[in-house]
Amino acid sequence: MTPAARVQTAIELLDRILAGEPAERALTLWARASRYAGSGDRAAVRDLVYDALRCQRSLAARAGAAEPTGRALMIALADPDARDALFADLPHGPSAIDDAERAALAAPAGKLRDAVRLDYPDWLDAPLRSTLGQAFDPVLAAMRERAPVFLRVNMARGTRANAMSLLAADGVECREAPTCRTTLEVVGKSNKINGSHAYLQGFVELQDLSSQSAVADLPLERGMKVLDYCAGGGGKALAMAARTGGRIDAHDANPGRMRDLPLRAKRAGADIRLVDSAALKPGAYDLVLVDAPCSGSGTWRRTPQSKWLLTPERLGELASLQKSILAMAAEYIRPGGTLAYMTCSLLGAENDAVVAGFLGAHDGFTLKHERRFLPTEGGDGFYLAVLARS
Repeated sequence: MTPAARVQTAIELLDRILAGEPAERALTLWARASRYAGSGDRAAVRDLVYDALRCQRSLAARAGAAEPTGRALMIALADPDARDALFADLPHGPSAIDDAERAALAAPAGKLRDAVRLDYPDWLDAPLRSTLGQAFDPVLAAMRERAPVFLRVNMARGTRANAMSLLAADGVECREAPTCRTTLEVVGKSNKINGSHAYLQGFVELQDLSSQSAVADLPLERGMKVLDYCAGGGGKALAMAARTGGRIDAHDANPGRMRDLPLRAKRAGADIRLVDSAALKPGAYDLVLVDAPCSGSGTWRRTPQSKWLLTPERLGELASLQKSILAMAAEYIRPGGTLAYMTCSLLGAENDAVVAGFLGAHDGFTLKHERRFLPTEGGDGFYLAVLARS
């Protein structure tokens, strides 16, 4: 595909996404139907789409568009020195920029409201400022950029140095992350990770820095009975297994989310047992982890469409669900045990407010440790609260 054809494809996909189609679905369906598009084309189109979604309000404003459209976003996103070459009525490319579009681009840029300048919905202004405080501007600015790619080194298989050597042999360049001893940051292209020997032999797993750091903060010890109550794909269960060297029980309200976990566990040499609700016994575990379903506001760099789809009503529903899940999970902790609550959210309504509500309703628990991870620290936005049962 030519650069112009990639831009036109991104325009068409963005129009579908802005109309409500999930971004991943739109990209997947296009890739399956477009056999002519090589891996480089698919990656380039994906990057264009996601770069536009992260910054759709400021890009639309730059293009002079009252509402974002695929064409307006791509016009504003294009390098000014290459813009006319991309929008030039070329075969399979977008039509040339017209006089109105050119005038809008040339118009003096006025002062943009923060929600437009930093690309977030108006209604989230107060909740984000309340949670982030002085970090508001730098965090929202970081959310407009692509997220780094991090790997968790499986210490049961080898050291970070071992993993880096294996990855380098397969063309994956990494560096050690100084804030977490299990973490490598990919500094080159990441498209070779899944086919690398380090990945296939269980030396590394894809996992964000903040998730790894949160697991590293858990009071885990060898021999503990541990339950990952909302296991999903199982990344944290695998990380906990590497720390304890023992079995981790993994549960999810939707067992289908765990379908790949047995294969991942086998690759990593981890002892993971999938359990359903009927198999769970009250007071049976030393530590129960609740990585609760949430808005994902801490992962907007990776899932930018989600910030435009989130509503106050949905946030309220999630907070209610989180409170319910936390109360259910607490039943499985033995006296003297630990309940760990995590979200990949920046919003207090899903974090400390949920924990405060739980503590108000459960006299037997106390808050032992609380930590917030911000995108300005490298990883996703993340929250961890460690609660002790008396």
